[in-house]
Amino acid sequence: MAALTKTRLTNILATALICFILFVALAPILWIVLSSFKSRIDITAYPPKFIFAPVLDNYARVLAMDAIVRGLKNSAIVSGSALVLGSLLGIPVAYIIARIPFRGSASLRLFVLSLRFMPPVAVVIPFFLMWLRLGLLDRLPGLVFTYLLISISSMIWLTIECFVQVPIECEEAAHLEGCTQFEVFTRIALPIALPSLLGMAIFVFILIWNEFFLAFVLTSANAITMPVASAAFAVMGMEVPWGQICASITLLSIPPLIFSYFFVKIMPQIYAIR
Repeated sequence: MAALTKTRLTNILATALICFILFVALAPILWIVLSSFKSRIDITAYPPKFIFAPVLDNYARVLAMDAIVRGLKNSAIVSGSALVLGSLLGIPVAYIIARIPFRGSASLRLFVLSLRFMPPVAVVIPFFLMWLRLGLLDRLPGLVFTYLLISISSMIWLTIECFVQVPIECEEAAHLEGCTQFEVFTRIALPIALPSLLGMAIFVFILIWNEFFLAFVLTSANAITMPVASAAFAVMGMEVPWGQICASITLLSIPPLIFSYFFVKIMPQIYAIR
């Protein structure tokens, strides 16, 4: 009985701790979402109002701005294009590093990982000067190529671990059945590593979607992304439009959620049907 009571008390304390951590982590997000539906008076009310009449004026004003609409479109194009190109280049390279032994593979892994240690501020000036001379400054192709170069190291590093976890016996059996190396890669390794690859895709997409500094320096109007467009609210006039800021942040968070849901729930079902 005493042992059962101790176990129950431990479970209660663990549950309470988890609930507290979740509350601390999710409270700012909930506050932003609620504030996006508040009027200016309700946002600045003290004490804060948790029961209020929701309004859609903040979203209407945000979506009526050309910079926001352009930012959403550009972010979707840039993030999707960089992810697709990076996957086409990075996944085969990662498979070669993980499965085909060659001299210097360990050093190459370390080099790929070291690229993630380089801060964006260290490369923004070379990118700026290069795109300025090539006429790609404030244009989507330049921004796509920039994010491709920045994120491909993460793709390769994460994908290497995805293929390392694939049982080597499955590939050896396919080789014995007469499959070529390309067939083993496409028919054996990719399907088995698919769940891990989807996790990599979600991580890289969110990494590119939320990036601010490079987009802020390399764009001004035509190729502006959603994080840069949302930050512009902080310098609009003498009064900070908190409702519009919260609405833009909420809109900024929706596409990654949709993308993650699609890759986690829908994409595996489509692949299974095929």
